Amino acid sequence: MVRFVVNMGMLLLTVRRLGWASAFAPSFQSSIATATRARTSSRQASDSDFDDFSSQTAFMFPGQGAQFVGMCGDVVKDVPKAQALFDQASEILGYDLLQVCVDGPKEKLDSTVVSQPAIFVASMAAVEKLRQEQGDDAINAATCAMGLSLGEYSALCFADAISFADGVKITKARGEAMQAAADAVDSGMVSVIGLDKEKVAELCAMASEKSGERIQIANFLCSGNYAVSGSSKACEAVNELAKPEFKARMTVKLAVAGAFHTDFMKPAVASLEKVLADVEIQKPRIPVISNVDAKPHSDPETIKKLLATQVTSPVLWENTMDLMLSSGFEKAFELGPGKVTAGILKRFDKKAECENVEV
Repeated sequence: MVRFVVNMGMLLLTVRRLGWASAFAPSFQSSIATATRARTSSRQASDSDFDDFSSQTAFMFPGQGAQFVGMCGDVVKDVPKAQALFDQASEILGYDLLQVCVDGPKEKLDSTVVSQPAIFVASMAAVEKLRQEQGDDAINAATCAMGLSLGEYSALCFADAISFADGVKITKARGEAMQAAADAVDSGMVSVIGLDKEKVAELCAMASEKSGERIQIANFLCSGNYAVSGSSKACEAVNELAKPEFKARMTVKLAVAGAFHTDFMKPAVASLEKVLADVEIQKPRIPVISNVDAKPHSDPETIKKLLATQVTSPVLWENTMDLMLSSGFEKAFELGPGKVTAGILKRFDKKAECENVEV
């Protein structure tokens, strides 16, 4: 299209030099204007196509932390397409991803640079497992998708918004960028159990005052389960204050590289934006709920911008579950390692139907 517009412009200039402008210039100008409008409109897709979506059958994908040594060892034996996914991913990554998933060591699998592509590929292998066991009808029954933090990339791949190969490339780059940002400052995350979000916010404020450093809620999972991110000193203060001052049931230091979903991850944004700039994102075939604002988006450029913002923005999973359960929900599938998202769903509705497709 760009070449067409340029060539038309050069031709018009030639026409004017030859003195034919009065006869032919209007039609040339009209052609140029039409081409320009078409090019512009293609960039301005609607972002409201999924405003009235149905969550009748929701597909949920896990995030970082769901990985475990031994995962996917059986699924690749039983599901040839799952093996093919790992083969393709290993070629892109430059190392044997399946070997790390199956044999570890745990420290390597748990590292941000490995766990992110590992969970992404494992989740897509779970999709192929479901397809083989229940057929394409089970896949096509999905009316929406969502993923916890990293899992949003799995959801977008499932919804055909990004290709599998691009998903591997992005999660590799995302893991590397977040690891680098974490290495630049001493930070971490703590799960706070047994308090509502207002109390956790008060706890963070007190911990910040005590430590003199920043900490905030990073993962809004469900009432009684929130993860906070901040400097290591502030994380220690949260551990010290949570039980005696706020009567929290417990705190758990999370095995992550740093303070994810806060401004501590700002250095990762530019690197992620650079990678995303070279990736083609399509309009999803079904709604995918964003972690940033707990809404579905249909405009590829908006989706791309939100993915870059996601690493510094709190995960609004609590809002996502509320939206899902209020939009015609009947059944959910969790696809990938672990049962984290299914467990959270049960906290919202004990009777909610959820089928785990584990790997």
